[in-house]
Amino acid sequence: MSEAYPGGCAGVAIRFESGHAIALRAAEWLGLAAAPTFAIMALLTGIQDVGMPGVLCSAAHDAWPLTGMVPMYLLMSAFHSAPWLRLIVNWRRGAYQA
Repeated sequence: MSEAYPGGCAGVAIRFESGHAIALRAAEWLGLAAAPTFAIMALLTGIQDVGMPGVLCSAAHDAWPLTGMVPMYLLMSAFHSAPWLRLIVNWRRGAYQA
């Protein structure tokens, strides 16, 4: 141990490595939380907007369909689905370890 961590800092280095592993695990969970969060936001925004006329765009009924918050949240959910796809692929291969 003294060769790998000169100066007797082995305990500090091990704690740093375990803290780094915890941070990586938390980042993985945050990455998994993004897509469902945006999907729920799209759903709630869509439910809230039903029956409410667009105050600013009430005259533009033939406007581009990809405007507004619901399509934005759906696109953000799709763009943040990579961690879920990676998890599914690894799980189907048998490489997922809880």
